[in-house]
Amino acid sequence: MCRLCDSNQGHLQEYFWTSHGFDWYIPKNMNFSLEITMKTDLSDLPKVKDVYITMLPGHDFKEVAIKAKELVQSGFNPVPHFPARSIKNLNELKQYVSMCKDFGVKQALVIGGSSEPIGDYHCSLQILETGLFDGLKIGIAGHPEGSPDISDSDLEKAMNDKKPFADYIVTQWLLDPEPINKFISKQSLPVHVGITGPLKLTSLIKFANIVGAKNSLNFIKSNAAKAVNLIKPSDPNDLIQQVKKSTAYFHIYTFGGLKETNKWLVKNNYA
Repeated sequence: MCRLCDSNQGHLQEYFWTSHGFDWYIPKNMNFSLEITMKTDLSDLPKVKDVYITMLPGHDFKEVAIKAKELVQSGFNPVPHFPARSIKNLNELKQYVSMCKDFGVKQALVIGGSSEPIGDYHCSLQILETGLFDGLKIGIAGHPEGSPDISDSDLEKAMNDKKPFADYIVTQWLLDPEPINKFISKQSLPVHVGITGPLKLTSLIKFANIVGAKNSLNFIKSNAAKAVNLIKPSDPNDLIQQVKKSTAYFHIYTFGGLKETNKWLVKNNYA
């Protein structure tokens, strides 16, 4: 990293080397969050404030709440997932929210979750409308590249319906900057852009197929010829450079590569 004075702005700016060259800076207010699973060892976490906890299909919400408690005790700001379609009924939702609040949770990510509901809820709006999340900072899901489970028109309507209950938006992970910047320009809420940690190009293609990130999958394939080494981890800074004027918030999906993500965060002075 190198710091240079911008004579036009009159203050220091930080420049980093990426595959695009030595030509850009990271704003001082850059904010990174991280997503973990129930299996993540908390001792492996980097020094980021906000840590999101996934609740995958079949997981017990009580275990997620306990994981959030451990994060609070370790000095982090836990953000547990509340996947509507993985919650059976109002009583279970009340218990989950109550446990989290009692354990010191201040923030939650409310999403639709798995494609098939296991109980009374088929969308995140239904659990937002209960009023149980009052007092918590609420994030909702954003899909700049669409979703394989819902049409674009229904997706837009759902977003507009949820916004009155939300404080910010967290997007799916993406690689193509064009739909990200376009999506952010249309939003009235802050947008936390989903990015991957450093991953091999082959792994990126695999996960793009899984989550249905169509544009990012095409973006990967169209840029594959430019890759010097397909086994070398990608640098998330390449995407950050192209969207940093639209947002200062980035949410990292590590896909199990926590070690590489830690190294990348430290190397760039992000954590």
